[in-house]
Amino acid sequence: MSRAKGNIAEDKACIYLYENGFEIVERNFYSRFGEIDVIVTKDNVLHFVEVKSGADYELAIQNITASKISKLIKTANVYMKKNAYDGDFMLDALIVTPENIEYIPNISL
Repeated sequence: MSRAKGNIAEDKACIYLYENGFEIVERNFYSRFGEIDVIVTKDNVLHFVEVKSGADYELAIQNITASKISKLIKTANVYMKKNAYDGDFMLDALIVTPENIEYIPNISL
């Protein structure tokens, strides 16, 4: 996926999250392990959100692999250490397709 398409999907994701009561904390947080697309808070829980887009849900969701989740967890840990955060957190996914946006909480279970 091109960076431009990724940015459009992330913009749509941020609008969706904001409209659903999340507060945007940071976008595109990088560590040596990888990147977290969007970091948000809601109800005193920090959410690390992986945004995936595709022509349909199946194509998009297939890109969230065990390896990707491992990198997300490591990057989330870097963020929390850097920001001295010691509260509750979740890894979530947000799937953006031309017709729909689907939020999937707690993908790391």
